[in-house]
Amino acid sequence: MLGPSGHEDSFTRDNLPPPEAWPRIDLSGYDYPDWLNAGAELTDRMVDRGFGDRVALVGNGRARTYKELSDWTNRLAHALVADYGLRPGNRVLIRSANNPATVACWLAATKAGAVVVNTMPMLRAKELSQIIDKARVTHALCDTRLMDELVAAARGSTLTTVVGFDGTANHDAELDRAALTKPVRFEAVRTGRDDVALLGMTSGSTGEPKATMHFHRDLLIIADGYAREVLGVTPDDVFVGSPPLAFTFGLGGLAVFPLRFGASAVLLEDASPPNMIEIIERHRATICVTAPTAYRVMLRAMDQGADLSSLRVAISAGETLPAPIWQDWHDRTGKPMLDGIGATEMLHIFLTNRLDDSHPGCTGRPVQGYRARIVDDAGQEVPRGEMGRLAVIGPTGCRYLNDARQAEYVQGGWNLTGDTFWQDDDGRFHFAARCDDIIVSAGYNIAGPDVEAALLAHPDVLECAVIGAPDVERGQIVEAHVVLAPGVAPDTATAERLQRHVKDAIAPFKYPRRVVFCEALPKTQTGKIQRFRLKQ
Repeated sequence: MLGPSGHEDSFTRDNLPPPEAWPRIDLSGYDYPDWLNAGAELTDRMVDRGFGDRVALVGNGRARTYKELSDWTNRLAHALVADYGLRPGNRVLIRSANNPATVACWLAATKAGAVVVNTMPMLRAKELSQIIDKARVTHALCDTRLMDELVAAARGSTLTTVVGFDGTANHDAELDRAALTKPVRFEAVRTGRDDVALLGMTSGSTGEPKATMHFHRDLLIIADGYAREVLGVTPDDVFVGSPPLAFTFGLGGLAVFPLRFGASAVLLEDASPPNMIEIIERHRATICVTAPTAYRVMLRAMDQGADLSSLRVAISAGETLPAPIWQDWHDRTGKPMLDGIGATEMLHIFLTNRLDDSHPGCTGRPVQGYRARIVDDAGQEVPRGEMGRLAVIGPTGCRYLNDARQAEYVQGGWNLTGDTFWQDDDGRFHFAARCDDIIVSAGYNIAGPDVEAALLAHPDVLECAVIGAPDVERGQIVEAHVVLAPGVAPDTATAERLQRHVKDAIAPFKYPRRVVFCEALPKTQTGKIQRFRLKQ
């Protein structure tokens, strides 16, 4: 039974899956009042608790205290409501890189009762249009450095209000100027704990976006569970990491977790390993959130004199953590690296190693409140040591916005994550492979059909098929098998031309890092491409 709602625009609640399609939700140990606003809990309530003078966010050369963040987000919330007509329940798309202004816009919109859709700055107009249409987005807040693609996506859509903000430390854009004269106190909208606060977008294997629906309570659950139990976050912690805030993994690890416990986060627009190393040294960061490839670079940097001794926790996620990296890190620092697995549908990490229980090549045990098991195709649990599908139940779970694929992810009340795992005799879980053909490259989920569609739009391409190919550095890379149009040379220049075309058409991280030219693609008698043969 859902609790009361504070939304005037009931779109998200109206488009929740029917109750019988929900996963079982176990809220044991998680108790929140009927009326709850996560934006206020992470700012105003932190000031009330005495954290006002402590640093909350650092980025673009400037630090903001909790009091400054509270005042800033309250001014922004006033502007969104008074100047731009934002109503509780409206969907607000945010487009920006990782910086304090992005977090402030997210918190302000949440305080105003909106449902936020965070998006990656690399997305192009076509991809943004799909998200806008799916979520019926009405308002968008965009870093002025990234306006062009969003303006193009807004044409002919439900998006009626596009407002620019300054993602740098200058605060000199339309939204910033509108907020400048507003009061520093704002009465956060009285949202229900079961009101949708966030839509996490995920493409799945088909390329058609799915919107995962997360309540106000869910945003606090991931902190009160994983961050409290596993990380033991304190106000003295300083977070740094590379995941985009547009990913629920990044939003949790670089915003929700530190702000829930009075800690600090240092945000980087360019979170390359060298930049993160410099930030860790300068700010004496204690918790790092990034992918295994970045830790490999950090290990080499330590051999050359980099001082990363301030780190007490290294969290690896986004791709499988190879056992040699775990071992090298442990040998070099004396501390374990925490591998874990989460999903956009589940909001954050639900299986993980612990600081006192971490093993190489192992994903660990369920986070507090979650249960996991390995099942066969019929949903029956398999014996220990046998591979099967990972099934999870806990305080968060999959709720797709108006999407028939809900029935694929939730079966018999369990969330089926699409991962193949096995469980050892001690009860620890071990990752084996993805169940579907999604390509996971350096932490990014890439749907092959997206890349194929971009390639097929080029006149040089007659046919193509995209697969994930194993790669030591990135886990997988996008590999395109291409049949060229007559007269086109299968040479390096053509490959580079196609790669540039994909980068210009869709998000650049999706481009094929390897292009293989072939005379024909393997197909069934009915003409379906046999991608498994390309993988072989």
